[in-house]
Amino acid sequence: MSREPTGLELYDRTARDAAAAVIAAYSTSFGLACRLLGPRVRPHVRNIYALVRIADEIVDGPAAAAGLSAEAERAVLDDLETEVYTAIERGFSANLVVHAFATTARECAIGEDLIRPFFSSMRTDLERTDHDAASHAEYVYGSAEVVGLMCLQVFVSAGSRHPVAAAPHLVEGARRLGAAFQDVNFLRDHEHDAGGLGRNYLGLDGTSASRIAVLNRIDADLAAAAATVPALPADCRRAVTLAHDLFAELSARLRQDHDAGRRVRVPDPVKAAIAARVIAGRPPRPPGARSGRTISIGAGR
Repeated sequence: MSREPTGLELYDRTARDAAAAVIAAYSTSFGLACRLLGPRVRPHVRNIYALVRIADEIVDGPAAAAGLSAEAERAVLDDLETEVYTAIERGFSANLVVHAFATTARECAIGEDLIRPFFSSMRTDLERTDHDAASHAEYVYGSAEVVGLMCLQVFVSAGSRHPVAAAPHLVEGARRLGAAFQDVNFLRDHEHDAGGLGRNYLGLDGTSASRIAVLNRIDADLAAAAATVPALPADCRRAVTLAHDLFAELSARLRQDHDAGRRVRVPDPVKAAIAARVIAGRPPRPPGARSGRTISIGAGR
């Protein structure tokens, strides 16, 4: 007869459930990939992405829609960051998403060296609207590459007696996969970011050449990341491969869709076909090859 958790054990489980609910509400693609992670790592990765999503929502519209000024948004973001450090030190937070993240950070040795750049990039959204190559690289490192590095820390450390340092080639792969994910989202959301938020993350100048240059960079990052997947722990490879292949599909579709006002997405039947391929044990697909014939446009991410 199973024992129902109580006390801190129950609170920890509730926090994990809250993080999972955030991810389920905001990202079908990520939720699909996350289900392919082994149970050793799955809750931790959800904990990371839930915190990332909450912070992102502070600066990307919902807080402003609630009537907060830019100064108030920054104060909320600052408070969230402070609460994260406090929770990691104490081992407890009254904020369930922060508590979930803190349990992961404590177990897997995710420190301020990764957390601070993330919050710094989130603040950039309140301070800067146009990016050049240098500011883009700095922003992407903090907003996406460090998230990949947090997940990598989970992959190599979750369940271990002591946290493990990831090999340099895995660090490079995690960074480049995170960068590719971010640039794909920047490109498919360019019209919304520019028109709705007044942001130009990619420095696009309206020419096809500048757009193609971004896609070439994305595909190079995807290829470099794919080469490191076989070296990941076995219970992580299929999930990372699925995430990689979904974004490779998006990149291929972005190359063929020339209406910048439409948001390219992967249709559900194509997602299912990609997932079936990955579940069958196939390696990451080469960037540039389409899995389906029809470009589908919509609002879902």
